[in-house]
Amino acid sequence: MAVNLKEKNAEELLTIDGVQVFVGQAGVKKPDHDDLTLIVLNRSNTVGAVFTQNRFCAAPVYIAKEHLANENGIRALVINTGNANAGTGAQGREDALAVCRAAAEQVGCEPEQVLPFSTGVILEPLPAQKITAALPDVKPVHWDRAARAIMTTDTVPKAASREGKVGNSHTVRATGIAKGSGMICPNMATMLGFI
Repeated sequence: MAVNLKEKNAEELLTIDGVQVFVGQAGVKKPDHDDLTLIVLNRSNTVGAVFTQNRFCAAPVYIAKEHLANENGIRALVINTGNANAGTGAQGREDALAVCRAAAEQVGCEPEQVLPFSTGVILEPLPAQKITAALPDVKPVHWDRAARAIMTTDTVPKAASREGKVGNSHTVRATGIAKGSGMICPNMATMLGFI
């Protein structure tokens, strides 16, 4: 249970230049539920990441690490809930790559410019066909909807925004969403956070 955490509404979460957020329904675990998030970045963005230190990582973790080294940069993040694509072997890797290819086609970039993230049930095959079929139907949303769409066992969406000045004239903004409750050991474990 979230302690003293109030759900943020759209007005409390700042938009970020060069970042578009989309949500859709793939029906991975249950129908009529937002379970697919696509975050599209413009070409001038720079992406960094911290990954779990767990020895047994899911296929999307390995692929995201590989893609992060792409010299052309990252253009999209695709996040599904309902299935973690963990403990799924070679098929899990191929399923995650299929999702990257579909997202890349939609965004207009290379598959290596997409970072995949999956969260939910482990040891079950990722229904990649459901995800790839739902990607063309994702709709632009505000960060509050994305915070809800990435939830798994969370009781409340986690999101925050801040704005401040650097020097006397440059305003900077940060908005972030996260999923996970008690899932941060060892070193991020199964928690996902996007800032």
